[in-house]
Amino acid sequence: MLRSYTVADLFTLGNASSGTIAIFLCLNYIAEGRNRFFWIAFVLHFVALVCDVIDGYWARRSRRRSMLGADLDSLADIVSFGVAPAVLGFTLGMRGGWDMLILAYFVVCGISRLARFNVTAVALSDSTTGKVKYFEGTPIPTSILIVLLLGVAFSQQAIENDLWLGVLRLGPAMLHPLTFLYAASGTAMISTFRIPKP
Repeated sequence: MLRSYTVADLFTLGNASSGTIAIFLCLNYIAEGRNRFFWIAFVLHFVALVCDVIDGYWARRSRRRSMLGADLDSLADIVSFGVAPAVLGFTLGMRGGWDMLILAYFVVCGISRLARFNVTAVALSDSTTGKVKYFEGTPIPTSILIVLLLGVAFSQQAIENDLWLGVLRLGPAMLHPLTFLYAASGTAMISTFRIPKP
């Protein structure tokens, strides 16, 4: 299997590894409450983004794509830009029942968005260059904006009970209105808005 990897795929695996370690650091923070290493979780989301950009650039530059490439990229993206940001939100205090439903919705939208892209990439590509002309829905790496905002909140200790916008009880469960950022991001991913691809 190792022989089937290209250089671009190694950056894709760097993306997936960064997202996975960010998740582990979130779990460690919940278990031990130490924020000494927790900042690394935020940084790793951006490392994942850099790896994601480089893998696409390298694949186009080298014109060598592996059979695994597209699927590997999608799986890495769902870890780093879907599950990891959702776990980050949960770690910082979005733990109410409604919060968890919204975070799950966000992840499912990310999975759906990536699956749709993989299925429709050929239909959306230019017949002469083979390059996809536009995205349908926002790309999943745009979730990095949520990570950035949560980083600001964490730096100001606006976490747990002090999360921005507070907390509400709706019926049987709690809701932090800040989780609507995840709902909006997920909905934008599965929308049919056409976004030109650079």
